[in-house]
Amino acid sequence: MRGLLWLLGLFALAAGLAVAGRYNEGYVLMVWPPYRLQISLNLLILLFIASFAALYGLSRLVARTLALPRAVQQFRARKSRERASQAIYDATRLRIEGRFGQALKQATAAYEAGESPGLAALLAARAAHSLRDDERYRQWLTRAAAHDEEVRVARLMTEAELAVEGRRFDEAAERIADLQAGGQRHIAALRLALRTAQARGDWVEAVRLVRQLVKVRAMTAEQADPVKRRAHQEGLRQRAGDALALQTYWQAVPRDEQRDPRLVTELARALIAAGDSATAQKVIEVQLASAWDSILAGVYGRCEEGDVRSRLAHAEEWLKLHPRDPQLLLSLGRLCVQSQLWGKAESYLGAALAIEPGWEAHVELAHLAERIGKTDDANRHYRAAAELSRR
Repeated sequence: MRGLLWLLGLFALAAGLAVAGRYNEGYVLMVWPPYRLQISLNLLILLFIASFAALYGLSRLVARTLALPRAVQQFRARKSRERASQAIYDATRLRIEGRFGQALKQATAAYEAGESPGLAALLAARAAHSLRDDERYRQWLTRAAAHDEEVRVARLMTEAELAVEGRRFDEAAERIADLQAGGQRHIAALRLALRTAQARGDWVEAVRLVRQLVKVRAMTAEQADPVKRRAHQEGLRQRAGDALALQTYWQAVPRDEQRDPRLVTELARALIAAGDSATAQKVIEVQLASAWDSILAGVYGRCEEGDVRSRLAHAEEWLKLHPRDPQLLLSLGRLCVQSQLWGKAESYLGAALAIEPGWEAHVELAHLAERIGKTDDANRHYRAAAELSRR
C-alpha cells in the first residue's frame, strides 16, 4: 500500500512539473568568446538535477568501494561468531545426547574461537570426564579457572558434581566449602553438599543440610525423614556403649524428630546395651504413650534393671488395648521370667507363638523350660527355633 502511494505521488509530481514547464519560457545564455550557448531554463534545471544525482551516486560508489575491506572483515567476524555460537549449542546438545567425543570437539572449537571461553571450557571438561579422560578433564578445568570472573560458581559446581559422581568425596567437600565461602547456598549446592556429607559419614552436617532443604521447600518431610533417621542412627551407633553420651545426643535431637519410633527403638537398644535400662524404659514408655509401635513394645521386655513389677504393670495395661500383639506378649513373657512368674511367663510366650510363630519366643520358652527342669521341652523349643531361623 505504501509503495502504491509513493508511485502515485511521483506521477503527480511529474505531471505538475510538466505543466509548470510549459509556462516557463525563460532561457539561459552562456558566452565563452567566441562561443555562445543558449538553452532553455527547464533543460538547465534538469541538467543540474542529473549532475547532482550522478555526483551523489559516484560518491556513494567510491565510499562503498573504500569501505569494502572493512565490511568483508566484519562479515567474516560475524560468520565466525555465528559458527562459534553454533559450536556452543552443538556441544551442549551432543553432550545431552551422550555423544561425548563430538561434544568435546565442538566445545574445543568454540573455545578456540573465543566464544564464551569459560562456558566452552566447562562443557569440554564435562565431555572429557564422561569419556573417562582424566588428563584432559583436568586441563579443561584449569582453562576454565582462567575465566573465573565469568564462570567461577559454574566451575566449582561442575567440579563438585563430577567429584561426587567419581566418588572423590574429599575433593567434592573442598569445592563445596569454596562455594559456601563465596556465599553460594542455592538448592543445587545444598543437595550436592548433602550427598557428600552422607558419603563421608558426616551425619551432623547431613542433618543440618536436610533441615535447610526442608526450610527452603527443596525437600518434603517424607523425603527428609529417612535421611534424618539414618543420620541419627549413625550418631547413636558412634556413641554405643556410653550411656551418658547417648543421653546427651538424644537431648540435642529436636522434639519432632524424637517421635520417630524406629529412632526410639535404636536408642532404647543402645541404652540397654550400655547398661542403662532405666532410661530406656522411660524413653519407650513416653513413645508408646503417644503412638503405639509393636517393635518398640518388644524391646521393652529386654529392660532388666529397676522396678520389674512396674514394667510388668505397664505392659499388662497395654495388653488391654493390644491383646493380639505378639511382640507385647513376648515382652510380657520376658518380664514374667524376670519376676520369676513361671506360669504366667509360659502362658504369655505360648500366646505369642500362637499368634505369630517366631524363633525368639521358642528360645525364651527353651530358657524357661531349662530353669524349671523340663529338658525335653527345652530341646524341642531349641529345635523349633533353629528351624524357624533358617527360613
